[in-house]
Amino acid sequence: MRIAVLGTGMVAHTLGGAWKKAGHDVVLGARDVADDPDFQVLTLQEAIVTGELVVNAITGSAALEAITGLDTSAMAGKTLLDATNALTETNELLYPNSSLAERLQAALPDVRVVKSLNTAAIQVMADPTLIGPSSVFVSGDDEAAKDAVKRLLHDLGWSDEAIVDLGGVTTARGPEAHILLFFETIAVLKDPMFNIHVVR
Repeated sequence: MRIAVLGTGMVAHTLGGAWKKAGHDVVLGARDVADDPDFQVLTLQEAIVTGELVVNAITGSAALEAITGLDTSAMAGKTLLDATNALTETNELLYPNSSLAERLQAALPDVRVVKSLNTAAIQVMADPTLIGPSSVFVSGDDEAAKDAVKRLLHDLGWSDEAIVDLGGVTTARGPEAHILLFFETIAVLKDPMFNIHVVR
């Protein structure tokens, strides 16, 4: 699959690198195109045109404006995997009674938005074998889009048992709010290499 990852930071490189290793064709999308030794870098507009599936790895607070500022007709019918958390400069939730995923879905009704990969350090999200058993969450209104994301999660090493499908896109509020607990836990453990595990 040709995956277009929007962003060129750590999240984009870590996820993009893991999916390349799994055999996918990955390009990055950037506001300012620059040479990258590991990926082909396109403009954001070019990336959403060429990608069969698009991944939002833009800083959460800037993502909605950056994406909706494009000609998003190029994404009609495509899956947009939102893997970021929208925070203020003081690390508070930018959308406390909503979520970035919901805002993206409302702004892009022809796009199939799925939230996932935002509840642990990106290294853990991209390679769950780095720690013990843990869980990853999926939220979205379109079942086929969620199935496509789950296949990408499998490629990262997540088993069916580890994937928790929360339901529609409104359920993304929980995983996005988890970032607050994540930061508080890091402060105690002095280490970001952990995750939560749903045991049943």
